[in-house]
Amino acid sequence: MKTAAATFCVLLAAPCAFAQTEDALKEFFEGKMVVVKLDMPATQNGIDVYADARRPINFDEYSARVKATGIAIRSGEPVMVTKIKLKEKLIEFHLGGGGYGTAGDDTDTSVYVPSTPKSNREKALERDVKNETDSARKRRMQNELDDLRREREREDQRNKVVSAAASEEKKRRIAEQRLHAGSRFNVRYQDAVPRGVTPGGVMAALADYLEFPSANGGPRAGRPVPEPVREASGSLRKGMSWDEARDALGEPEKTADRMEGRLKVTTATYSRGDQRVEADFVEGVLIKYSISSK
Repeated sequence: MKTAAATFCVLLAAPCAFAQTEDALKEFFEGKMVVVKLDMPATQNGIDVYADARRPINFDEYSARVKATGIAIRSGEPVMVTKIKLKEKLIEFHLGGGGYGTAGDDTDTSVYVPSTPKSNREKALERDVKNETDSARKRRMQNELDDLRREREREDQRNKVVSAAASEEKKRRIAEQRLHAGSRFNVRYQDAVPRGVTPGGVMAALADYLEFPSANGGPRAGRPVPEPVREASGSLRKGMSWDEARDALGEPEKTADRMEGRLKVTTATYSRGDQRVEADFVEGVLIKYSISSK
């Protein structure tokens, strides 16, 4: 009985914990400004980032989306995070509206014009011409019927021209609306979104594609370009934990904490030969690093 009760509590707590994690991510990110590092396609499909893959972005797929829909947010532009949505295997990171094509957006570029219906006179002639026995009268009825059919066909052709023009105008209007509806990142995981994923973990997954001024003080001119740091025990990379960085570089020479909003950022300084490595950690997750000469 106790085992059954415990199982019930676990099952009940799982969706609650999931909702709490989503709420925490929403509270931290939504309404904040970020800066994109690559052009964002003008579609709700956005860019898929496979967080636990060797190549996080499929650039063939990315290029196809940009070509098909255009660019909604250009590289270097600041944009607001408008929505965070947590799902079983992905985190939706909406920028400037999340992209055109969400619920309520009209994506059908066709304008339908129905065929011209038969008139009552045409229907009557079709019925009567079958029963008419007088050949001259039947011929006159058939000629009138043919004229009505041709006129209906001409009306259908005119409607097709109008429909094609209206469809092109609607296609142009939707394309224009796409450019002002934002885009998104879809942070995908092979098995499931890590339990209790933190803002630091999300920023680590997106660090190569987004700048988070509220978390790192914004871009600073003259900063050294990050490069891989190779050690016998592994390589320094964004997303690794504090302990993994320590295994790669040893204990930091010094650390400094600062608050960015509600977020605690820890900057650790490491010495490696004639190089100095500065690494920023958020909630124990490496979000960026730089290398400079001593």
